[in-house]
Amino acid sequence: MVPGDPSGRGLDDEVRQFALLIGSVTDYAIYMLDPNGYIRSWNPGGERIKGYTDREIVGQHFSRFYTPEDVVRGEPQRGLECARTQGKFESEGWRLRKDGTRFRASVVIDPIWQEGELIGFAKVTRDVTERYEAQMRLQAAQKALAQSQKLEAIGKLTLGLAHDFNNLLTVIVNSLDLIGLKNTDDPRTLEWIEAAQRAADRGTLLTRQLLAFARGQNLSLEPHDINDLLARSAELYRRACGASIQFDFDLSDEAPLLEVDATQFEAAVLNLVVNSRDAMLPGGGAITVRTRQTTCPRPEAPDEGDRQYVVVEVVDTGSGMSAEVIERAAEPFFTTKEVGKGSGLGLSQVFGFAAQSGGFVLLNSEPGRGTQVGIHLPAQPAPAARTANGERGDV
Repeated sequence: MVPGDPSGRGLDDEVRQFALLIGSVTDYAIYMLDPNGYIRSWNPGGERIKGYTDREIVGQHFSRFYTPEDVVRGEPQRGLECARTQGKFESEGWRLRKDGTRFRASVVIDPIWQEGELIGFAKVTRDVTERYEAQMRLQAAQKALAQSQKLEAIGKLTLGLAHDFNNLLTVIVNSLDLIGLKNTDDPRTLEWIEAAQRAADRGTLLTRQLLAFARGQNLSLEPHDINDLLARSAELYRRACGASIQFDFDLSDEAPLLEVDATQFEAAVLNLVVNSRDAMLPGGGAITVRTRQTTCPRPEAPDEGDRQYVVVEVVDTGSGMSAEVIERAAEPFFTTKEVGKGSGLGLSQVFGFAAQSGGFVLLNSEPGRGTQVGIHLPAQPAPAARTANGERGDV
């Protein structure tokens, strides 16, 4: 007997010991179910994690903790059946609190037998949301870093090839100019020269796209209102879409000035618009170019902290991309289009332009649900305020 315990039922009473133990645990929800899954006991950990008092939850079926989609799939009964037949059930998944919010739960269910008869189940649940989210952030950072390293390696190779190819094109173009000067009286020869020059011009464009991807092209950075840049090129984007595509702008009124190369920016957005158009032909669809502000870290360096970005997004209602295609979308020469209908350099130019401008690109897409590509460009500090006489002063 424990001194000071007039009841004579101290810690030597195993039932009392067990009740005190379970009642002291707050990091785990520990409770008993009857053979059909109805709750027969409840502990403070269950109330802390799931929000129900014992009066509210005892007698209710434990399936109320599961998400609707898990209930439809029969997950609660599957867990009980697995525990009954295999001696234990362990899983991790999303569960619901009383207020409807979701949390990540680690669950263990053990059957309770008495003289060969199943009398219920012991269920232990732990909230592992923080651990799960940390793992997801780590995996996302590792994935972004691996992708960045892969693209950097491809970029170094591409840069060397692009410079060599550009040197060859320079020789070809100069030679064509000299041939043209000496054969001005032969229409047939001039026709061949013009065809060769058009091919050389196409090669020059491809070289520029390669250099943009490899960050080997000098950008002419100047402060611009991003909405004005988009509005100036509106007719170009609409012509690129064609008659079967509905094209619209959704521009934020609060986008600050950006330092960008206007020509490369226009080319990047045009590449995205053309890709979106091709994803919707011949059936047609809608493309929206929108701007907004956001604060976030760079995907490949989340520990560097948040920074303010202006996002230029091209959103379409096209066929979308699979996860495998998204993984390779930024690689030069990778394309899902038929041979001769795409160089595979459009998205690589966009990624290269964003990186060289100090930003990055996020691509979200699912098969059958369209595609959203966001160019994140670093916002510039607020300009100096105007004084009373109209001149700018430091603030």
